[in-house]
Amino acid sequence: MTWLVLIVLLFVIPEILSTVLDSRLGRAAAARLESGVERAPDQATADRIRYLEAEVDRLSDEVSRLAEESDFLQDLLAERPQRDTPRIPPGEPKA
Repeated sequence: MTWLVLIVLLFVIPEILSTVLDSRLGRAAAARLESGVERAPDQATADRIRYLEAEVDRLSDEVSRLAEESDFLQDLLAERPQRDTPRIPPGEPKA
């Protein structure tokens, strides 16, 4: 039984490999292996990365500022005394 499995695998594995390696994914992997060297990003890509990093820093600062404002407002609302009286005092009656 094991011989039969081994023989089947010997015939099936090359067929699977040829199918995978002949696909677009296989060609892309082969091209990357053949190049051997990873390309450095061009100047436009480097500029874009720098811009995005600066934007992330700016947004991080903005989120921190908003969090501080939110905490301050929550503290103000928590410290506010609870009143049973209406917010707008009644006006004087007309004579």
